Amino acid sequence: MAADPPLVLDIDGTLTRPEGWGIDSRVFDPLREWDAPVVIATGKAFPYPVALCHFVAIPELVVAENGGVVYTGDDVFFTADREAAQAVTEEYRAAGYDLGWGDEDTVNRWRETEIAVNLEQPIEPLRDIAAEHGLEVIDTGYAYHVKDADPNKGDGVVTIADHVGIDLDDCVAVGDSINDVSTFEAVGRSFAVANADEPATRAADEVLDDVHADATLAVLERIRGTK
Repeated sequence: MAADPPLVLDIDGTLTRPEGWGIDSRVFDPLREWDAPVVIATGKAFPYPVALCHFVAIPELVVAENGGVVYTGDDVFFTADREAAQAVTEEYRAAGYDLGWGDEDTVNRWRETEIAVNLEQPIEPLRDIAAEHGLEVIDTGYAYHVKDADPNKGDGVVTIADHVGIDLDDCVAVGDSINDVSTFEAVGRSFAVANADEPATRAADEVLDDVHADATLAVLERIRGTK
């Protein structure tokens, strides 16, 4: 019987329910039962995908913060630092704007390499300030991420593959956003969910008919045992 192919999965928009931010719990069993490595590649802060791996009960193979943090299960690699992004935050606030997450800001509290800004906040002044610090702002559909332009999810996936011994040509990726394009370019086969943005749909090998976790579950069922 053929083996399952290694997976690279985004979180928001890909493993979530269409009506909100929550993970669709239906993905837990298929991922737990998958007999090949599963890499979680996300824009979320480092602790979130690690916690997801804990709850699903799969090995912790994580690309977090859009490639800013990579965890191979044994080693943590930081490919950027938060200093410049923090400086952008301070100037943005000094100009009268806010990150939009409230005083406690659990979205950014544990970020190591970038800053996320609520989509309800103005992006143009954020981009201008970020550019002055040599950073970029990407809109993932869930937040504006102020980040170093060099690290990306795809590079993080390559790092994990090198350390764990995954053949990238065998890998299947599923995602929904511009920050998944580099992942799609790194793997052998890629799928964009139907709710994906235009950069992701252009980069994917196939655009799925369903949205969010429905699409991911459907493609997992299709590719199971196809390696």
